[in-house]
Amino acid sequence: MTDLEKLRARKGAVRRSEVPANVVAGLNRGELESVNLVEFLVIDHVKLFKAVRPGLSLDDAVAKKLSRIIKDLATAGVMQRLTATGAAFHEALVGSDAREVVYQQLTEHPSDVLRSWAAYMDAADETLTFAKRLKQARKFALDSNMGVREIAWMSVRLPAAESIVSDIERLYPLANHKNHLARRFAIEVSRPCGVWCKHITELKQRPEIAEDLLTLCREDDTKYVQDSVANWLNDASKTRPDFVQELCERWLAESESPHTRRITHRALRTLRKKA
Repeated sequence: MTDLEKLRARKGAVRRSEVPANVVAGLNRGELESVNLVEFLVIDHVKLFKAVRPGLSLDDAVAKKLSRIIKDLATAGVMQRLTATGAAFHEALVGSDAREVVYQQLTEHPSDVLRSWAAYMDAADETLTFAKRLKQARKFALDSNMGVREIAWMSVRLPAAESIVSDIERLYPLANHKNHLARRFAIEVSRPCGVWCKHITELKQRPEIAEDLLTLCREDDTKYVQDSVANWLNDASKTRPDFVQELCERWLAESESPHTRRITHRALRTLRKKA
């Protein structure tokens, strides 16, 4: 096993100060992807872009513009940096023959930050239909990196929250997908409250809109998906406890699956505390 392979097989540090210098260097060169949030937060996006720029099909003018924007974002919050950088790539390359080439280079890059920039390029593209957004996001939803998988649903939700409500049936094929990561994406993208994003008010008020979607995963055998379904319902229980209580009781009456029991138990945790 090479030194780089050993680094890629590492466990992440629990504090920023504990991230080894060679890991920080690898992250900033774009040779490594982060393995947890702590590592993700130590990445210097300015150094990273400087290191990866020679491998991207950008002309000098575009590269200088992007470099300037990334420097200006250095003190911004991590999500603002990702969103704005992806938008900057899109705006700098829209209409250019190089756009798809650069987009592909980002999606295939070893660095999870660059793959996240690509996802936010899609988020910034106002010409994409909801169906196209879901298609584009699938590769990020199936990414091996947990952080990129979170960006996958956020990059769809950010520009298309209304479509998640009005066209929710477009998520059904993903909820039926053989890959559990796709199933998890279908649930997570539609959560009423979600994490690090705006809430979807209509789903908080009318969670029954998503009942058929949730039911597709009520017996899922993967903990990753079970937790997502439970968290979805726990979100909804804060505004529509009646719906969540009734749905969980019905699921338990209709299904003998231990997976359903686990989902409903976790889904009702906030209501149990209130009781």
